[in-house]
Amino acid sequence: MRIIGGKYKGRRFTPPGNLPVRPTTDFAREALFNILRHQHSPDGMAVMDLFSGTGSLALECASAGAGPIWCVDNNRHCCKFIQQTFDTIGEEVNMISDDVFRFLKSRRMTFDLILADPPYEHPSLDTIPGLIFEHEWLKPDGWLVLEHPGTYQFNDHPRFKQHRKYGSVNFSIFSNQP
Repeated sequence: MRIIGGKYKGRRFTPPGNLPVRPTTDFAREALFNILRHQHSPDGMAVMDLFSGTGSLALECASAGAGPIWCVDNNRHCCKFIQQTFDTIGEEVNMISDDVFRFLKSRRMTFDLILADPPYEHPSLDTIPGLIFEHEWLKPDGWLVLEHPGTYQFNDHPRFKQHRKYGSVNFSIFSNQP
């Protein structure tokens, strides 16, 4: 796994082989961060990475100058790897080891950017945008970026803004601005 942009560009990290993850491809991550840099500079943004896995999206945000950064994942091995990786680069991360859906229903914070990369087979994947907006997790001009399989369509969601496809990776982008 490598960081593709920002002040840590080119840094490589090797996640343990036993992590139950499907990391976002370098190609898709680079495309996503090009969108963010041109439309919504990550510098200084409060970011939450849901279903963090290896933490690659959160690391890209840290490399781009975002902060504070929160990561939420229910796998303790993923949480440990993310914390160690952030410690290695000398950046702070607020690591939450919890079920994402329980977390979203129980806390109250706001973020400029929320990244969600749930397991593609998760039966509640389609409820994530609703939970984010119902519980007011985004700041007034905040964005939600949801990675999902191509079988999901969010065009009818009132906060949906755009869909991007990079190979087999699909991103739906939502905005707190109606």
